[in-house]
Amino acid sequence: MEKRGKARRQHPYWTWKLGFSAMPLLFLFFSLTLAHNNSSQRRMVRKLVKNNESMLSRDVTLEWENRGQVVMDNGLVRITLSRPEGNVIALKYNALDNLLEIRNPQYNRGYWDVVWNRPNRGSATDRVRATNFKVITATADQIELSFTKTWNPNSHSSCPLNIDKRYILRRGDSGFYAYAIFERLDGWPQIDVDQIRIVFKILGKKFHYMVVSDDRQRIMPTARDRETGHPLAYREAVLLTQPINSKLKGEVDDKYQYSLENMENKVHGWESMNPHVGFWMITPSDEFRTAGPVKQDLTSHVGPTTLSMRIETSKWPYSFVGSTDFPSSNQRGTVSGRLLVRDRHAKKWLMWGDSAYVGLAAPGELGSWQTESKGYQFWTRADGQGYFSINNIRPGNYNLYAWVPGVIGDYKYANDITVTLGSTTRLGLLIYDPPRQGPTLWEIGVPDRTAAEFYIPDPQPTLMNRFYNNSDIHTPDKFRQYGLWERYAELFPHQDLVYNVATDDYRRHWFFAHVTRATRFGTYQATTWQIVFRLQGPKQSGNYMLRLALASTTEAVVEIRFNNPLARGAHFSTGYWASGRDNAIARHGIHGLYWLFNFKVPSGYLVEDENIIYLTQRRHMGPFQGVMYDYIRFEGVQ
Repeated sequence: MEKRGKARRQHPYWTWKLGFSAMPLLFLFFSLTLAHNNSSQRRMVRKLVKNNESMLSRDVTLEWENRGQVVMDNGLVRITLSRPEGNVIALKYNALDNLLEIRNPQYNRGYWDVVWNRPNRGSATDRVRATNFKVITATADQIELSFTKTWNPNSHSSCPLNIDKRYILRRGDSGFYAYAIFERLDGWPQIDVDQIRIVFKILGKKFHYMVVSDDRQRIMPTARDRETGHPLAYREAVLLTQPINSKLKGEVDDKYQYSLENMENKVHGWESMNPHVGFWMITPSDEFRTAGPVKQDLTSHVGPTTLSMRIETSKWPYSFVGSTDFPSSNQRGTVSGRLLVRDRHAKKWLMWGDSAYVGLAAPGELGSWQTESKGYQFWTRADGQGYFSINNIRPGNYNLYAWVPGVIGDYKYANDITVTLGSTTRLGLLIYDPPRQGPTLWEIGVPDRTAAEFYIPDPQPTLMNRFYNNSDIHTPDKFRQYGLWERYAELFPHQDLVYNVATDDYRRHWFFAHVTRATRFGTYQATTWQIVFRLQGPKQSGNYMLRLALASTTEAVVEIRFNNPLARGAHFSTGYWASGRDNAIARHGIHGLYWLFNFKVPSGYLVEDENIIYLTQRRHMGPFQGVMYDYIRFEGVQ
């Protein structure tokens, strides 16, 4: 984080709602459970719902415990917090006195933490143990509590931020709200923040069924199953060898297999069948998240652990938050417009920005929203005609960014956009001219910022997650299987990938990740892929254009040579500055940060007969160094 101006707040407001089989999620949860219940269980559930309805009129109360605890209770949910630390140590709902893991120490049940470091130093974890406690609101309808900590420069783990953790309980809700305010004052040390989390460790003996999305839900292994399993290439991945549930034996468990993109990461959690209780984390807005709508982030995983990284969208922005840092609905603005794509060499040289991702983020260079984390971001999807509207925007100064699936490159609106209290900004028609020099001579892939269209192999039978195997529903998630990077050397044992643009199909012949090759000596080798093509017609004088779009790169450098693999110096290179740290190969992603390279190719590099482009991923210290290509296009002379 950089020092700018006077006292400033970094991500001043984060919010989640946590619900326990609750309104508005109560009936959704029980509808899932009732499908497997007998008639006596159905009567029990109906009685439980009726009892809950009778509690909706209860006042919200605040109780002071003698053991350094404070309790909020609305008759449906009872929340016990440590005072003044602000950790959630007990959550009572219905028949369960505590939904959190009672075998854990009180500080390790429900907490916040910040992983941070000073430049060029090792990382530290601040568990955000507050030192001050304050009641913000205490009425019969709502209680809001504040737990604050100030930076302690004498503690090596204390993050140079003032942090205010807030918890809200309202009348009639079978859940509570949590948010935090992070303040950095002028002159404080420069730091990098890797992650800020709110974590809940829930009862392992009760919660076994995890729900990440409508089509990603399953019975999960236990923490003990992981402890007795066989560790794989990194500590998060474990082969289950002695699971309590024998049906899970031989599967790989890895928390990254259950990640979601930000735009999909709205609600996730766990279900218990005895008693019938669900623990759900709902994220009503993505505005606090960085790196845009398609960044992959963690959800729930074995522990059972619920992290926040059919939302109450009708209530957002909330009107009941006590912090003055949170602007209400009438204090926010709206920006709308229509996006048109103009490409004179495309099949349709004018086309609407169909399903474009359009967002407001901090002012910066083209695509800077992927790495800038000091401001808020607001994203939406355009409709089929390119119309978009971004609502509930915090006042501030922004740039408007966009990209269109199927179109290469990034769009940025030329002028800054200032959003003021209650403002409405209509931008009208916006025209995006994507990168283009000449006609397309050939192309590989689809410019959609992922490697999903390329060949993804089956996993090793002994290293699979059966949840993602042999299912029509989960076929698009095949890339989430463990160890796919190792399949490259098996599929290409003697020679690296050779792709002929005239005869090959990228869906079957282009491996989804350009990775290293393991040797029998325990080391790794660089790999060189070839693209074979012929020029259409006589070679022209001037510069051709090679456009190389990467969907992900992890400590990788791609060197490019034309027709001479032994040339001492590469003709082109993606460069060490763009070597990346996505780690999408290991963490079961299909994309990371987007990179676009445009190389002017002198006609002297080419011949009128067969040409070969050599792509060498030269860094080879381990199995996870590599790139995922998004799209490669070769254009004619202008």
